[in-house]
Amino acid sequence: MGDLTHLKTIDCMQGAVRAVRFNVDGSYALTCGSDKKLKLWNPKTGLLLKTYFGHGDEVLDAQGSCDSCHVVSASKDKSIIYWDVSTGQPLRRLRVHAGTVNCVRFNEDSSIAVSGSTDNTVMCWDIRTRKNEPIQVMKDAKDAVRSLIVTEAKIITSSLDGAIRTYDIRSGELTTDTIGEPITHITITKDQQCVLAACSDSTIRLIDTDSGDLLQEFRGHETDSFHIECGVIENDTKIISGSCKGYVHVWDLLQGKEINKIPIGTHVIHSLATHPTGKEILFARKNEIQLWGPPE
Repeated sequence: MGDLTHLKTIDCMQGAVRAVRFNVDGSYALTCGSDKKLKLWNPKTGLLLKTYFGHGDEVLDAQGSCDSCHVVSASKDKSIIYWDVSTGQPLRRLRVHAGTVNCVRFNEDSSIAVSGSTDNTVMCWDIRTRKNEPIQVMKDAKDAVRSLIVTEAKIITSSLDGAIRTYDIRSGELTTDTIGEPITHITITKDQQCVLAACSDSTIRLIDTDSGDLLQEFRGHETDSFHIECGVIENDTKIISGSCKGYVHVWDLLQGKEINKIPIGTHVIHSLATHPTGKEILFARKNEIQLWGPPE
C-alpha cells in the first residue's frame, strides 16, 4: 500500500457522490449522485463520457454489465433502472420495492439483476424480458437490506438486522450467519472463500463463506452513523476501508493489524471501488472521487 499515490481528483458536479464503481475491466467508472443522475467517467483522464437522467431521487448504487453495454442503478425513488450505456436511454424501469433501493448487482452473465431495499426484501429481475415483476422475492431480512454480493452460485445479502444471508441458487437453500451488529456493507475476497462485513460498531469482520466462522476483526477506523464501504486489495492480503474522519485505513488480512492510515481529506470517505485487475482504487468523498494507484 506504500506504493499508492494520489493520481486524480474529479469534481463530479452531481451533488454528493453516493457511490463509485469500476466497470468490469476497470477502464471506466460510474458515480451515483444525490442530484438524481448517474455518470460514466474515464477515471484516469477525468473525462465525463455520459450522464444518465431518469431517476426521481438520489441514485445510491449501480453496476455495469459483463459486456459494459448496460448499467443497472438503484435509487431512493424505490426503482431500478436498466440503461443502454451508449445511448444513455433507460430500457427498463422496475418499481415494485416499497422503499428505497439501497443496492443492486448483476449475476454473472448480466441476465438477472438483484436488488436490496429498506423494505427488507431482496428481489431478482429478469431484465432481458419485458416482465415488470420480479422473478423471485426473498423476505427473510428483519431490517433494511444494505448490501449484496452475487456470484455464480450464491446471492449473499447483509442487513441492518445484523445477519448475513446466503442463498444457494442451485440448491435453493438459505444459510443465515448472525453477526449481532447492523451490517452496512459486504464484499467478497477474490477467491470467494471469505466475506468482509463492515459493521456499525466500527469493526470489519472477516467471515468464512462455507462455515460462517469469524476469522478476523479489523478496528481502528471510525464510522459513526455512516455507511462506510470496505474492500480487499493486493491479491486478498490486505483490507482497505474509508472512515468518517477523512482517512483510508489498511490492515493485514491474516494478522488483523493496521499497517497504514492515509489522509485523504477532512470529509467522510464512504464509498470505494477496487480495480478488478490492477492496483488502482477509487474513493468517493463529498462531491468528488479520487483515483489512487501506483506512481505513473
